[in-house]
Amino acid sequence: MTIEKYEQIESTHKYLKENYKKYTTKTVIIANKQISGIGTKGSSWFTGNNENIAMSILYKPECEIADLNGLTLKSAEIIKKGIKDLYDVNLEIKEPNDLMLNNKKICGILTEINTIGNKINYLIISIGFNVNEINFPKELENIATSLKREFNRQFEKERLIQKIIKDFENII
Repeated sequence: MTIEKYEQIESTHKYLKENYKKYTTKTVIIANKQISGIGTKGSSWFTGNNENIAMSILYKPECEIADLNGLTLKSAEIIKKGIKDLYDVNLEIKEPNDLMLNNKKICGILTEINTIGNKINYLIISIGFNVNEINFPKELENIATSLKREFNRQFEKERLIQKIIKDFENII
């Protein structure tokens, strides 16, 4: 996979969507901070203190659109297994695109497929994961959490990013 890192970007997802033609398949865009990160149904995604994960992966699959059914859930399962492998933490999947810890959202997944007819131009899988955030905006205080908030210790953000990238290497 090709990886590009940015200190700050408007949105990793939006950036790949606007620039997909200049990248090859399996390009990963990572940002320490998103100015206007996006979630599903037009919602925003809070990236907080630069210690959380904001990343998007571009794929240009040569498969049938139907082959991608269930991709968001499969992505959630991959992240859930990765967290279990790394930290022995059990996350719950709230279908179709959220991962929960102690009944609070810790991770969101956004998938977008762009097609012309039956041809897939691109697929973007975006992941927001709250790793070391402890101060959430008031409107998220009771519905969002992070690994640090739940376990009262610092987690290695880079280690988790590398695990996610490795685990997503063969998703398509």
